[in-house]
Amino acid sequence: MDPAPPLARDEVARYSRHLVLPDIGPEGQRRLKAARVLVIGAGGLGSPVLLYLAAAGVGTLGIVEFDVVEESNLQRQIIHGQSDIGRSKGASARDAIAETNPYVTVDLHDHALTVDNAVDLFRRYDLVVDGTDNFATRYLVNDAAVLAGVPYVWGSIYRFEGQVSVFWDDAPDGRGLNYRDLYPQAPPAGSVPSCAEGGVLGMLCGTVGSVMATEAVKLVTGTGDPLLGRVLLFDALRMSFRSVEVRKDPSAAPITALVDYEAFCGTTPPEPTAEPDTLSPSALRDRLAAPEPPVLVDVREPIEWDIAHIDGATLIPLGDIESGPGIERVPRNRPTVLYCKTGIRSARALRALREAGFTDVRHLDGGIAAWTRQVDPSLPVY
Repeated sequence: MDPAPPLARDEVARYSRHLVLPDIGPEGQRRLKAARVLVIGAGGLGSPVLLYLAAAGVGTLGIVEFDVVEESNLQRQIIHGQSDIGRSKGASARDAIAETNPYVTVDLHDHALTVDNAVDLFRRYDLVVDGTDNFATRYLVNDAAVLAGVPYVWGSIYRFEGQVSVFWDDAPDGRGLNYRDLYPQAPPAGSVPSCAEGGVLGMLCGTVGSVMATEAVKLVTGTGDPLLGRVLLFDALRMSFRSVEVRKDPSAAPITALVDYEAFCGTTPPEPTAEPDTLSPSALRDRLAAPEPPVLVDVREPIEWDIAHIDGATLIPLGDIESGPGIERVPRNRPTVLYCKTGIRSARALRALREAGFTDVRHLDGGIAAWTRQVDPSLPVY
């Protein structure tokens, strides 16, 4: 991209450590100043990305974020603080950026990214950084970036591991790749737990987010060799980095339009049936108080059970149910209610029990998180 006009005296002082780098220098810094970068999400990955891109002097940062700050975010989402709890994440991020670098313009997009707005929004920016945490949005970001003709930096985290790559379908020299070349199909719904279900090391967000910000700066300034055609894999437990090559899938159909990404990823809610699969927290409370209460099965991990559990439950982790041994511990002659943290894993356990011939079994809608909000607020929230 064309560089911005010469830097002001105060900007020279602020960015002096960049200006003396031969591969960036004054012209590279002016390119950063001229750049418009859109960051999807101001959460775990978006936090370090936004702070570092702001500190680096990116002229305009767009933020797509419509969530609010919760206390559980603060373990990793370092752009927010204690006083921001309950505030809009976008507004909180904007204020933190202003404190970091007043020369940066922030454009807030306080709405969900959808098939109706994604392509037009992306065309207003030079580069997109995807810090989202679900597959439906990742495929939407990818396809919209292809149609808008813009490159994007992608990152993903889970527990102690992270991945980073650069996707740019229109890249020069035949190097064009997109996310579908890496993942042609989304994994089965519910097969990959979210960070809320599986956990994530807070510092992992900083490591992966810093790499994503580095790739963004390289793309804007034209410096170095970006992760185009490579996926960087980071293992925090081993403290190891390695990269694997990604090649264009010659059999892949070209992306010509956006689709229903919830349906593509298998996350569209099923049509209601005569015998619903879920039980509300209040309905479960009433059933547990009845003379013949149902069997209550907690399908989370033992470490989660130790944090909080519903009185009267039996712990049978999902892995034991899906692998078989846990099924034998569930009585077949009594109604059964399953629960996990939010309802994702209990839905999988429900399917496994139904396939094993269980008929009178349901799971708690919203999991123990909903139970704590609606029935027993004395339980700790995690």
